[in-house]
Amino acid sequence: MLLAWVCSLVLAGPLLAAEEEVGRASLAVVYPDIGEPYRSVFGAIIEGVEDRAQGKVTGIAIPMGGNPPALSGELRKREVKAVIALGRSGLKAAASLDKQFSVVAGGVLSVPESEAQGMLVQSLAPEPALLFAKLKAFAPFVKRVVVVHDPRQNDWLIHLAREAAKAHSLELLALEADDLKSAVRRYQELLGTLHPKRDALWLPQDSTTVEDSTVLPLVLRESWRQNLVVFSSNAMHVRRGVLFSLYPDNIELGRFLVGAALASLQPGAQAPRGIQALKQLLTAANTRTAEHLGLDLGASKQRIHLVFPEQ
Repeated sequence: MLLAWVCSLVLAGPLLAAEEEVGRASLAVVYPDIGEPYRSVFGAIIEGVEDRAQGKVTGIAIPMGGNPPALSGELRKREVKAVIALGRSGLKAAASLDKQFSVVAGGVLSVPESEAQGMLVQSLAPEPALLFAKLKAFAPFVKRVVVVHDPRQNDWLIHLAREAAKAHSLELLALEADDLKSAVRRYQELLGTLHPKRDALWLPQDSTTVEDSTVLPLVLRESWRQNLVVFSSNAMHVRRGVLFSLYPDNIELGRFLVGAALASLQPGAQAPRGIQALKQLLTAANTRTAEHLGLDLGASKQRIHLVFPEQ
């Protein structure tokens, strides 16, 4: 059954090299066998992996909901030394590997600290320093960033954000909420007090505090009425009216993961551990929202990869 999972990937073109090359591969990608739209996302990451690894990669698809058999023996047979684990399913499978394999993970938002201690986990959450740099380029008048977050999901990210805010001469007001009711109450209290010529609201990727059917309509309605800058870590929010977002450059992410995986195999290498925010990013922006706010995005000379409303 395991051998059936080691296959050529139609997601992003052929991943596997000729069989004799696969036998000598030192790198494997463990990824979830999943439907769209996530299938295309993982396919693009794998395309980046293949590009930097020059095709000498073993691909192992993990059926969703399935419990994969032990992979260690199969990987040893294929002379694999390092593993790139994608998504929750890939991470779960990689967690069962023998300690001889070096593992880096990607394609997840966050993991418990206890799971991230033994490997590098590249989160899909954008690096706060890059978000704040883009904010200053688009809206240089902003002096304070306000964010509502669930500490169980994003405490690690807010720690990075505090350092990034200092570096960009921004004040960061981070408010905690551990359920939807308290998150809505936080926003209701906030939105009447924020100053449009000083403050900006950041929507992180947080299933508790940034809920699409309740929180997002409230924030969009009030921010439009008050001419308040709102930016997000989710590009789909830009389609609905948020000013801008940074989102993963999945091919570059794949290339980065290969570099991290192979670097860990160097003699004497001290492989990085723990979760880190994403630096391989593209920009989405809403020109209608910018016009409403009186902002000239072109004047910032920032490259925008995805524009809403769609032309």
